[in-house]
Amino acid sequence: MRSIWNGAISFGLVTIPVKLVNATENHAISFRQIHTEDSGRIRYRKVCELEDREVSQAEIGKAYEDADGSMIPITDEDLSHLPIPAARTIEIVAFVPVDRIDPLQMGAAYYLAAGGTPAAKPYTLLREALKRGNKVAVAKYALRGRERLGMLRVVGDAIVMHGLLWPDEVRAPEGIAPDADVTIRDKELDLADALMDTLGEVDLKDLHDEYREALEEVIAAKAAGEAPPEAPAPAAGGKVLDLMAALENSVRAARESRGAATGEAEVRPLRGRAAPKETGGKKTTKATAGKPATARKSTSGAGEGAKKTAAPAKSTARKTTTARSTPKDTAKDTATSTAKDTAKKPAPKKTPSRKRSA
Repeated sequence: MRSIWNGAISFGLVTIPVKLVNATENHAISFRQIHTEDSGRIRYRKVCELEDREVSQAEIGKAYEDADGSMIPITDEDLSHLPIPAARTIEIVAFVPVDRIDPLQMGAAYYLAAGGTPAAKPYTLLREALKRGNKVAVAKYALRGRERLGMLRVVGDAIVMHGLLWPDEVRAPEGIAPDADVTIRDKELDLADALMDTLGEVDLKDLHDEYREALEEVIAAKAAGEAPPEAPAPAAGGKVLDLMAALENSVRAARESRGAATGEAEVRPLRGRAAPKETGGKKTTKATAGKPATARKSTSGAGEGAKKTAAPAKSTARKTTTARSTPKDTAKDTATSTAKDTAKKPAPKKTPSRKRSA
């Protein structure tokens, strides 16, 4: 990172050579103005109103416009006599707790890098003193021709300087809050608290500029001669009539969203049904093969009915046994039963044929 300013931090009799480095960068996509008919660049030219001609940078100076519109020229020599602090010094004027600084005053941020080996020890001394005291330093410095206010704080192992607005540059929030008298109920506050707790916190590193990413996709599509992607139509929002209902729906939606994001699922046991026992195919075969067919209990409805009526019929017992037997036993029992039934059955009688009379 390149330094944009070289100077020194001064507090008391301690001087720390430092370099000013931009701590932030702008990723916004900028556009050029063009002539829509031929895509020619549109440029701004500096033209003198009185002479109606373009002037060079060397011919341009500074002036203050008075209330009546007249111009009061101000030269660099006039500015050199102003009672501003040394142009290369960040003068610390106080050390205060961080909560004394209004965030509305905070502006651009800069890293302060130690300016060479001799600056290492005093730089570290200031950093550790700020850390241990849990304070920030308020300083004055000159940059780009004007005196500015700054705040020095510690970030990691580095010292950062935030540019601050002067207190009189921050407007008072007059006329901003609603004038109407509003009564907030405790139940509404409870729901608002529940919504804040449900939404929880966020890691700022996970946030990104979705608009810039979508704009980059449009530019890439246009450069490739393709149709730019279209954004989905926004959901139509209903008119909020009941604040309580809106809060309750918001809490419910936030809880469902967080549950889906974390992959949590609610498991509810079924009532009135016992959990099925785990049975393996091999274990069932072994148990069936080891027991006699007549000792096994029938799980069918017919078996329960037969047990209740205790029917002595042999054919029913045979059928029940056959249904529980192994395929080999089933074939053997079926053949035996067929042979016995055939033997007991009497042979059919022959009916004598009648002679037809003439």
